[in-house]
Amino acid sequence: MLAKDIMTENPMTATELMSVAEAIGLLYELDVRHLPVVRGTELVGIVSDRDLRSFAEPNEDDVVEAMEDARSSSIGAFMNTDPVRVDPETNVRDIVDLMLLHRVGAIPVCDLDTGDLLGIVSYVDLLRVLQETLEPA
Repeated sequence: MLAKDIMTENPMTATELMSVAEAIGLLYELDVRHLPVVRGTELVGIVSDRDLRSFAEPNEDDVVEAMEDARSSSIGAFMNTDPVRVDPETNVRDIVDLMLLHRVGAIPVCDLDTGDLLGIVSYVDLLRVLQETLEPA
C-alpha cells in the first residue's frame, strides 16, 4: 500500500501570512490537527495545533494578550519550515517509520521534483487502514 492510496487529497491549507487566529479557527472548524502551509501550490511548511497551543490554551491571566497576539501574529513565524515529506509512491510502512522517528502526526505528500503539495497522511488515515485489516468484533 502506498501514500497515494490512503492520503487525504487536496487538503485544506494555510499561507505564511495567515494569522494565528485564522489558523486556529480553521483547525477547529475542520477538526484537524495539521495544516500544510503553501506558497502557491508549493509546500513551505506545516503548522500543528501543538505549535499554536500557547495561543489556543492561554492561562487565565494571559487570555486577552494571547487573543491580541493571535490576531497580529502570522503562522509563518510558528510553522515547521522543513517538514518531513514523502512522495505518492512511498510505502505506508515507511510513512509509519517516519512518523515514529520524527514524532509527527501527519506527513505531507508532495511531488518531490516541484515541491507541490498533493495530499497529507495523518495518523487518522493510518488508523483507518488498520481498522480495515482487523476482523469484526
